[in-house]
Amino acid sequence: MGKVYLTGAGPGDIELMTIKAYRLVQCADAIVYDRLANPAILDLASKGCEFVNVGKEDGNHLVPQEEINEILYQLSQKYECVVRLKGGDPFVFGRGGEEALHLYEKGAKFEIVPGISSSIAAPAYAGIPVTQRNMAVSFKVVTGHESAHKKVSQIDWECMKNENTLIFLMGFHKLKQICSNLIKVGKDPATPIAVISKGTTKDQKCITGTLEDIYGKVGGLESPVMFVVGEVVNLREQLQWFEGTK
Repeated sequence: MGKVYLTGAGPGDIELMTIKAYRLVQCADAIVYDRLANPAILDLASKGCEFVNVGKEDGNHLVPQEEINEILYQLSQKYECVVRLKGGDPFVFGRGGEEALHLYEKGAKFEIVPGISSSIAAPAYAGIPVTQRNMAVSFKVVTGHESAHKKVSQIDWECMKNENTLIFLMGFHKLKQICSNLIKVGKDPATPIAVISKGTTKDQKCITGTLEDIYGKVGGLESPVMFVVGEVVNLREQLQWFEGTK
């Protein structure tokens, strides 16, 4: 019986992989990967490594999550080192917890390898610090894509009214609704927002605006997309360092 390494691939820039993730990919017998992991990472694998693509995007799940869970278990019975390569961090809206629980219930060995989350990396590459002295002493990371099985939203919009920095992942298709919800609970419509597409990659794009006007500015952006809400967005004008250097 082998071991499954639930491994964060980082936010996109291959150089933001951890040393441990890099080493595991090189020695993996099988790699189960999703669409958010930089495909160039697979080139680091050894000859003969088995690749299993389970990539999914909103509305198009190549392989259902329950099947992914079982694939990982079956591969652990066949190989010594199985890498489950997940974009960002496996425990930040990556469903890594579900996969780990399935392996636990099956009695399979597993290990969690954290990765840099796009929730902090994409804003950093856009010149936006998620915290800033005298401006933002906290930040909240929220999913923009809740489970379709939940009839009632689990998101507590009211608690976001006074949060310094809000970070939404996977919510591009609900951008207008999210902005509307924030305004309804008391966020100033003029609150700055930055929408970041393909963060940390050579194709990164960042559009800024306010809660009341951003929706009309972001046509044509491609996923993955995340967005940052708060006064820290205004620092981009001084701190943007990446997009003009590619």
